[in-house]
This record gives sequence, C-alpha cells and structure tokens, in this order.
Amino acid sequence: MRIITLNVNGIRAAARKGLFEWLPRQRADVICLQEIKAGPEHLAEPPFTSKSFYAYYEPAVKKGYSGVALLTREHPDGLVRGFGTPEFDHEGRYLEVRFGDLSIVSLYVPSGSAGEHRQQSKFRFMKAFMEHLRRIRRDGRRYVICGDWNIAHREIDLKNWRANQKNSGFLPEERAWMDEVLGEVGLKDAFRLVDDRPEQYTWWSNRGQAWAKNVGWRIDYQLVSPELASRVEDAGIYKRKRFSDHAPLIMDYRLDAG
Repeated sequence: MRIITLNVNGIRAAARKGLFEWLPRQRADVICLQEIKAGPEHLAEPPFTSKSFYAYYEPAVKKGYSGVALLTREHPDGLVRGFGTPEFDHEGRYLEVRFGDLSIVSLYVPSGSAGEHRQQSKFRFMKAFMEHLRRIRRDGRRYVICGDWNIAHREIDLKNWRANQKNSGFLPEERAWMDEVLGEVGLKDAFRLVDDRPEQYTWWSNRGQAWAKNVGWRIDYQLVSPELASRVEDAGIYKRKRFSDHAPLIMDYRLDAG
C-alpha cells in the first residue's frame, strides 16, 4: 500500500500547479490532503472528482479555510468525519477512512504562528486530540494518521532549531506533546523508522530563500500504530515539482487496502 500526504495550501491552487496530473502517476492507494480551503461547491467537478479515485472531502464551515480530504483507490468500508470535538470538527481537521480493521486518517493540526489566540487554540486541539488518540489506541483498530501536525519533533527536524525554540511549531510544550504521542501513547513515526538522515524537510517558508537553501521543517508525518511498525517499507519526500509550500510525503507499507 502506498500512502501520500500533502498540505496543498489551497486545493484549487495546487490543481493549477499540476497536482491532479501528478497524483494518478504515483500508484498511490490512499492520498491524504490538508488545508484544501474549498467548499462543496468547488469540489463537485473534475479534477476534484475522478475515475481514478473515490474522493471524500471534509471542508471547514468557514469559507476558504482549513479542510481535509482523502482520495482512495478502493472503496472504503466506512468513513468517519471529525473526532468528536465541535470546535475543531467545524474547522475540517479530521477525516478517516476504514478498510477492515485498518483506519487511515487525514489530519490538520492548527498552526499557532498567527498569534497567541491561535496558539491557545492549538493547545486546546492538542489536549482534545490526545484524548482521542488514547481512545483509539484501545479500540483494536490499526491506524495510519497522516497529515500536517504543525510541530517539528526533534532538533533534526528543522534547520534553525536554536533560533526557533520560542516559536510555534517548536515550543517545549509542543515537543513534549509529541514525545507523549510517540512514547506513552505508542504511535510510531513511520518516516523515521526507515530514514534517520538530517535535513529531511516537508515545509519551507515563502520568505527569504528557504526553499533554495533547504531551510525547512519536517512537520508532515505518517504516524502508525505500533503493530504496523514492521510493515513500513520505504519513504520519500517528493521535491522535483512544487504544488504548495509543503512537499508530498510518500510512504510504502506491506498492507492490503482491499
């Protein structure tokens, strides 16, 4: 099974940059998209509907904001919209497809970079989502949770870690939260199971020459249930063409979507 995750920073903008010509060539079984910034009225026609994929969208109530999507090669057995917290479910931050006992999630964690009020919203999300993670670890299902987590976990996961220790995305509280997700809760960072090299980033600021100089952050993840850790085969960050300020994270697993 090949799973791709990408924050598109506007699905219509990404489409204009060739995303929907590129995707069918990747032989992906599931594609997780975040920050689609589009409502149902924008997504009812090609390329957002396709013969190649079943397409599921979870837009935010607020127009032009947030929203997640899942594209699947096979028809899923079930679909879960939101994780039961109205404040964030209204923002379109969680969408889950189910294949047997396997769940694949497209997740968009809030950014706190726009100011203290947004950071406080992010902290509320982290608290609520931690409770959700603990619940699903007890439900007997296997999970692949893909998306923009908006946190660089370790110093290896961003270029200028010293200068960013007081900035959203690398705050001590955020990193401790990720420690808990990947520690006590038990999820595994699938990318790091197969690639422990430095300077493997998935997001670059549009300011300065961050992309050209590879001054980036690794904030897009595929986190898996511990029983799937041995099923991770390969990982890649696609950078030959840009569809947004994030890069697609492509992971291969020994799994069956059917």
